[in-house]
Amino acid sequence: MVLFISLLDHLHLHFFNKPTYIHFYFKLKKLSWQGERFIKDKFIFYNRLTAKQKNFFQHRVVLFMKDKSFEGRGGFEINNQVKLYISSTAVMLTFGMREFLLPALQKIFVYPDIYYSTINQTHHKGEFNPRLKALVFSWKDFLEGFADGKDNLNLAIHEFIHVIQINSMKENDISATIFADSSKNLTKLLLNDKIRQRLEATKYFRAYAFTNRFEFLAVLVEYFIENPLEFKQKFPEFYSRIREMLNYNFGGY
Repeated sequence: MVLFISLLDHLHLHFFNKPTYIHFYFKLKKLSWQGERFIKDKFIFYNRLTAKQKNFFQHRVVLFMKDKSFEGRGGFEINNQVKLYISSTAVMLTFGMREFLLPALQKIFVYPDIYYSTINQTHHKGEFNPRLKALVFSWKDFLEGFADGKDNLNLAIHEFIHVIQINSMKENDISATIFADSSKNLTKLLLNDKIRQRLEATKYFRAYAFTNRFEFLAVLVEYFIENPLEFKQKFPEFYSRIREMLNYNFGGY
């Protein structure tokens, strides 16, 4: 059976560049009514899902929270809402992927505000350390990222894309393969002289996007999720690649 599914995935990937299926569970886990109400209040994405998809979303959030360790630093206290907010962000970004637990990530540390990183001797709002499999957030900046859903600045989305990038390099499941291949295609677009000139001329993306290919992708996804229609109109080639990479049409366009 496993070999048969693998063959189907290979064929489906070749012709459609997507998995044969995404959601398949024997028994769905559910959040408490308080947990679901919190997600409804915070995520427009969740409210756009069908009833069946909402059940899948809740199931994934429960599993993600159980799979990761959460630890407060600098006096910050972890509660269930913090876990829900962080886990739901990860589930939103991986909702179009079959594998969503992201083995490249094990620990999540949360500070109340900007913190000093002993790794690179500077202050940070957030970072992902692949060697330690650790994701770190300033909670103040995490919340600010969601406070304005149209400014193309979202710390949580940005840092989780870095996690998914590293995960796609280390794993060999169908979704990781699609993400990695699409990332390479995006890099090729960036290296195209005409497209690069158009990117720089419009000044649409913030300067930080051009730091390196990893930051470029993370910034693009912020734009893709917060302003999908405008992004699609300005850079349809990048929009289609990211939609393909995440295997989900977040804006419905």
